[in-house]
Amino acid sequence: MDVPYDLTSYVRVLKMATTPTREEFIQVSKIAGAGILLVGFIGFIIGVIMLFLTGGGI
Repeated sequence: MDVPYDLTSYVRVLKMATTPTREEFIQVSKIAGAGILLVGFIGFIIGVIMLFLTGGGI
């Protein structure tokens, strides 16, 4: 593990990185939000199915 080489590669990447525009940020936020909602919905459906399969209804 060559630490100086690793640090220079990290610095190079940080120099190349730019701040996203407002439109890019909004688009990424929408995609991430949709993914979170999708995972939550899938978890809810699995929970409902498990509730009925185990007979834990009302």
